[in-house]
This record gives sequence, C-alpha cells and structure tokens, in this order.
Amino acid sequence: MNITTTLSATLISLALVFYSTGVWSERLSRYLKGWHVAAFWTGFLFDVSGTWAMGRLSDDPFNILEPHTLTGQIALWLMLAHAIWATFVVRKGSDSFRKQFHRYSLIVWLIWLIPYIGGMMMGMSG
Repeated sequence: MNITTTLSATLISLALVFYSTGVWSERLSRYLKGWHVAAFWTGFLFDVSGTWAMGRLSDDPFNILEPHTLTGQIALWLMLAHAIWATFVVRKGSDSFRKQFHRYSLIVWLIWLIPYIGGMMMGMSG
C-alpha cells in the first residue's frame, strides 16, 4: 500500500471517528453542545482532507457519474450543511432547536456511511 493510500484511509477513518462521536454523543444526550459542533467540523475537515488525498489516486477524481464519487459528494455537502446549521443553532438557536437537532444528525451520518463503506469495500477488492 503506498503512502497516499495509507494517508487517505487514515484521514477518512479519523473523519469516521470524529463525526460518529459528535453525532452519537449529541443523539444520546438529546441536546446539541458546542463540543458536538467541534466534532462535526473536525470530522468534516478530515473527510475533505481524505477525499483530496484519494482524489490524487484517481485518474478522474471529478467523475460525478461514478457512484462512489456521487455519494461522496452528496455526503460532503450534507456534512458541511450539518456543521453550518449546528454552528448556527449553538450560537443563536433556541433551546428547543438544540433539543431537536439530533433528528437530522443521524440521517446525515447514515448517508455519510454509504461512501465510507463503499470506499472501504472498493479498497479491499483491489
């Protein structure tokens, strides 16, 4: 395995750790806290970095017609929207918004898992 493959897999796995920690701890507490937002942003940044590294391995990294690229792009945009919304809710949102935020988080996380698992399977198959 070359260094770029190792780096991209590590970065994407760190995205999984941070994003999952943020989503699940926020869901279990049922109240959005500042550190959850930090975990969302950290997971997003690791995902962008890992995606960039993986793109360097591809002959056509922007082929949106390829299912993994398409689901990955959708997941990244949803993660970005999720992190921005979480930031807004923590800074200016009401207490009820903080309590209801977890409903959206799990959906974004599940969608994010599609390209994560797909990429893992592609990596294992060669």
